[in-house]
Amino acid sequence: MALCNTTTEDSGSADPHISRDHIHYILISVLSFTLMLFMMLGIVFLRRYRSLVKTIQDLRRNKFFYPRVEVPIPARPVSVVEAEAVEEPAPQTPLQHSSAFRSSTKKLWKGLQQSQTPGFNKSDLNLLQLIKAGKEGVFYQARMTRGTCKGHSMLTCKISKEGVRLKHVDMEVSIMKKLMHHKNILQLLDWNTTAEPYILIMEYVSYGTLRTFLQTNRVPLVGNPELQSLLTIASYHIALAMQHLRSKMIMHCDLALRNIMVNKFPWEVKVAEFGLARDLSRMTSRRSTHLKNSRQRVPLRWYPPEYFKSNYYGFKGDVWAFGIVLWEMQSFGALPYPNLETSEEVIYHVCMGHKNTNPEGCRPEILHIMRDCWQDPHTLRPAFTDIVSMLEDIMENDADYVDVVSPQSMVKDEAEYQEAKSRRTASVSDDKTPV
Repeated sequence: MALCNTTTEDSGSADPHISRDHIHYILISVLSFTLMLFMMLGIVFLRRYRSLVKTIQDLRRNKFFYPRVEVPIPARPVSVVEAEAVEEPAPQTPLQHSSAFRSSTKKLWKGLQQSQTPGFNKSDLNLLQLIKAGKEGVFYQARMTRGTCKGHSMLTCKISKEGVRLKHVDMEVSIMKKLMHHKNILQLLDWNTTAEPYILIMEYVSYGTLRTFLQTNRVPLVGNPELQSLLTIASYHIALAMQHLRSKMIMHCDLALRNIMVNKFPWEVKVAEFGLARDLSRMTSRRSTHLKNSRQRVPLRWYPPEYFKSNYYGFKGDVWAFGIVLWEMQSFGALPYPNLETSEEVIYHVCMGHKNTNPEGCRPEILHIMRDCWQDPHTLRPAFTDIVSMLEDIMENDADYVDVVSPQSMVKDEAEYQEAKSRRTASVSDDKTPV
C-alpha cells in the first residue's frame, strides 16, 4: 500500500513540470510563427516599395505630366491659322499605340491617305467657339460658310497641332468610322488630311464638354432636387457608349469628363476624343495592351493601378476610368485626387489602394458602382454590360425618370431650360479651369 501511494504521489508531482514544458513549446512556436510572418510581410512590403520607387524614378527621368485641361472659350471667331497658335496649360501627350499591328492596318492607313477626298476646304470653316484644347489638337464649334457637310451646317471640328503624325490621325479616323451610328458617341462626318493642319469634322454639340457644363451650371444644378436622377441618366448614356466600344473591341484609353460632349443634358451626352483609342481587333495579340515605351505621357489621374505596376491597360482600365468619371460628375468637374499635387504622389496613392473620397450628396447606389469600378485586381471589376444593367435598375426606381426614351415629357419648364442655356453661353468665357 505504501508503495502504491508513493508511486501515485511521484506521478502527480511530475504533471506540473510536463505541463510547463508544453506551455514553453507552444509559446516558442507562436513567437517563431509570428516572427516569420512579420519577416514575410516585411519582404513583400520592401519589394512593393522598391517597385514604387523605381516607377517614380522613371517618371522623374521621363517627365510625366498631368493630362490636358480645357481653356476658356474666346469671345470672337478665329481662323484656322489662329487656331494653331492657341496655347493651353498642362497638355498631355497621347498614349503610344503598339507597333505590333498587322500589315492590313498599314494598308488601311495608306488607303485612307490616298483615297479620301474631303468634301470641304479649310476655308469653308468659320470657327466660332473653342471647346477644349490639348497636346494633339483643339476642338471648336464651327459653321460651314459655304454649303453643308452631309446636311450639317453647324459642326464640331478637331484641328490637329503641328507635329501630329498623319498615321495617328488616320487610325483615329478608322476607329471613329467603326463606331459610327451610336447616339452616345460623337459622330464623324468628314475629314481633311491632305495637308496640315489635319481636320476632323463631327456632329454639332450645344454645350461643349460635360466638365465645362457642370462647372458652369453648378449653382442651379445643386439646387435641383432631381440632380441625382439627372446625373444617373447621364451616367447611363456614357455607359451605353462604352458598352458599344467594348462590343467593337476598342479601348478608349482616355475616358474623362473633359472628353464627353453635351448636346442636351442629361439625355444627349456623347463620348468623344479617340486620339488614344486602340482597336484590339487589329492587333496581333492581347499582349499589345502592355505598353513597351514608358516615356509616353498619359492621364495619370484616370489610370488604374495595374498600369503603374505592370505597364498594362485592358478593357477593365476603361471601367476604372468610368468610376473616375462618376466621381467627377458628382464633384462638378473637380480634379481627381485634388489634395495630391505631383505625379509621384498620385501613383503612390493609387498603387497603395487609396481611392477618391466619397463626393458629398452622392446617392449610395452610384457610390456602390463607383467602388466596384475601382476594385483591384482588375478582374474583380464589372463589365460595362453589368454597369448598364445596374444603372437601368436605379432609373427604374426613380419614379420621375422612368421614361428615358421621351425626355421632352420630363422638361417641366422650357423657359428655365432656355434661360440656363443663355446663362451658360454668356458665362462660358469666364470659366476658369484648374491647372
